Amino acid sequence: MANVYDVFKERGFVEQASDEEKLRAMLQAPTTCYIGFDPTSDSFHVGSLIQIMALAHMQHHGHRVLAVIGAGTAMIGDPSGKTELRQLMSQAQIDANAEGLRRQLARFLDFSGGRALMVNNADWLRPLNYIEFLRDIGRHFSVNRMLAAESYRQRLETGLTFIEFNYMLLQAYDYLTLYRRHHCTLQMGGNDQWGNILAGADLIRRVESGEAEALTTPLLTTAGGAKMGKTEKGAVWLDAARTSPYDYYQFWINTDDRDVARFLAFFTFLPMEEVRRLGALPGEALREAKETLAFEATKLNHGEEQALAARAAAKALFGGGGEAGESAVPSVEIARTRFVEGIPAFALFADAGLAKTRGEARRLIAQGGAYVNNRRLEAADETIGLGDLVDGALMLRAGKKKHVRVVASGNEG
Repeated sequence: MANVYDVFKERGFVEQASDEEKLRAMLQAPTTCYIGFDPTSDSFHVGSLIQIMALAHMQHHGHRVLAVIGAGTAMIGDPSGKTELRQLMSQAQIDANAEGLRRQLARFLDFSGGRALMVNNADWLRPLNYIEFLRDIGRHFSVNRMLAAESYRQRLETGLTFIEFNYMLLQAYDYLTLYRRHHCTLQMGGNDQWGNILAGADLIRRVESGEAEALTTPLLTTAGGAKMGKTEKGAVWLDAARTSPYDYYQFWINTDDRDVARFLAFFTFLPMEEVRRLGALPGEALREAKETLAFEATKLNHGEEQALAARAAAKALFGGGGEAGESAVPSVEIARTRFVEGIPAFALFADAGLAKTRGEARRLIAQGGAYVNNRRLEAADETIGLGDLVDGALMLRAGKKKHVRVVASGNEG
């Protein structure tokens, strides 16, 4: 089997490595690695996927992975990449978020037989005695070196709180604890974590005289400069209740042409020969690559059944494939009595979530971008009633790509 470090290099996962030769040699044998995820929400978004995929590749190549839920560090807040202090959360909220992340990680990693472990750094951070921690751990850290770290240096201009200043020590202590408990010798993370990860490796050398390595992945942006996983609607979540499988599929199929090959390498397990073939398709043929990316990414997160349904819905709506896939389109329920009375089109589009406000819905209709059952609306005040329903529902479309199925709920009346 190929060395996973070579796989990471080929697929573009490596931004920085502590020592490439040592790391590659270490990964010739089964190795325990970890990535930490602070539970600032009860769902991951697509921006976290590169880290999750890195763990999955490690596991597929015979290594043991630790997914560390940072319910302890989340009580402090990581200053990396932030211009101001994170909003502090209660312990109950943090714990509830952690449970949501655990469920999502189980879709990508096999936790059977100890092949992967989920551990919570609250187990060792919350019981810490602060004075003992400063004496035993804090004495190994130079304030001058800490301030030189990118995550702290950026914040000095806007204000770095003392509580955040402790974050590097806590993350380093995580690495030391995992080294002691699980002989974990590799920490991975986004490139904004480089200073924190090196601090942990250095702490292991100082306290245990042990060898530990660091590897960071790129901080992804799209070819258009947008942060990975962000759209005009907001974040693209892994939780189906926040981003439906259909919308998740649509996010991937709308990938910029320039990003297709790169995203196939990052977010699918397709062989690189196939990634290169798909990425090299010319012109309109690149649609095949986008469909493959969308299907494979949706299958990994939501399962094959949901991926098939999302693909069928996309073909039904965009490819003239009939109505077989419409059930996978995001849907909302609106009381049937409102259709009896008649709903102004602008109100219907706002209530269905295709416009943020009724004023925005009016502008959408005035610009010719609103459709009911594939019929373009001509007037914002047009009344949508029972006669527009087909089998108790209707399809709304905003622009070319946003669809919502509206289901009339309640009694026939």
